[in-house]
Amino acid sequence: MTTILLVVGILMLLILVHELGHFIAAKFFRVRVEEFGIGFPPRALTFGKWGGTEYTLNWVPFGGFVRLFGDIGEGRHGQGSFVDKNRGVQAVILAAGVFMNLVAAWALFTGALYIGIPRLVDSIEQGANQWLLVAEVVADSPAFAAGLSPGDRITSVVASDGEEVTVLTPTTVSDFIQERGGESLEISYVRGGATTVVTVRSAHAVISDSAERPAIGVALALVSDEPLPLLVAMKDASVSTYNAFKAVLGGLWEMVKSATNGVSPLKDIVGPIGLVGIAGAAAESGVGNILALAAFISINLFIINLLPIPALDGGRLFVLGIETLIRRNASQVAIRLLNAFGIAFIVFLMVAVTWNDIARLFT
Repeated sequence: MTTILLVVGILMLLILVHELGHFIAAKFFRVRVEEFGIGFPPRALTFGKWGGTEYTLNWVPFGGFVRLFGDIGEGRHGQGSFVDKNRGVQAVILAAGVFMNLVAAWALFTGALYIGIPRLVDSIEQGANQWLLVAEVVADSPAFAAGLSPGDRITSVVASDGEEVTVLTPTTVSDFIQERGGESLEISYVRGGATTVVTVRSAHAVISDSAERPAIGVALALVSDEPLPLLVAMKDASVSTYNAFKAVLGGLWEMVKSATNGVSPLKDIVGPIGLVGIAGAAAESGVGNILALAAFISINLFIINLLPIPALDGGRLFVLGIETLIRRNASQVAIRLLNAFGIAFIVFLMVAVTWNDIARLFT
């Protein structure tokens, strides 16, 4: 139950941040905001009305909304009407929501790094909590045959004569394997709290571009969860935000390729139920990991809302772009029909993803 509330809380916060972006931009450009709603209708209660905006709490507890006077598809005109503003202003107001999601992701990554989350480091830091992690395993390699998997934490590498790697880094382990080419090595690793010892014999031609070098077929990474100073965390959060953006965009592209090859992309999508499991694991790992998860979800919202799907910000920006090219407004009836189609598609997708989550529970 606690994990479910955590997921609902994260989603509500991030969607409210998104809507706050629209709200601030609309107020800045003097567009009348008729309602700022927490959750979705039906309405539960009204907090009050200030500055011409009604603030409400609604029964459906996912996110929120901003209702603008003269919004696209309504066609109402007058002082403070959204549609009476030029298209540049409309575009800024529409894009302000996703911009806030990007800012939120950066702020959340900053907090996570400041508190301390696992991150890649280049060298050993004295007194720091660091460990060597298996990042990748080459298929059909000696490491693969021994059962090593990505995510395993290497605790020792020992040669047959008892000599071992004293300081575990990707470089020291790689050099040790090459020096002991062809020998059997005992590698201890931790997975899921349990320690396992396996024997691995290095071989040549394991890595295609280094066929002459003895290797066992793993890529290793040095990881630390030491908290960063605030200014360093702010700088590194920019890199984390960019990397998360690339990862989500790459995932979407892989889904598109799967769909074009006749493979259902839904198997790779995690819905609300799947998110509960992920959030539970993050919660067990500490506050920093919860913040990092929230940042990653915020990047997802940033990208998804920019997709040219009717009813989403990206779809509305796409219509604005078409109107700019043809130099006239699109039909309000057509826009309402497109929005209805977009909402129906989103609801269908949510149902399909949730069903897929449920199916995973029984497989």
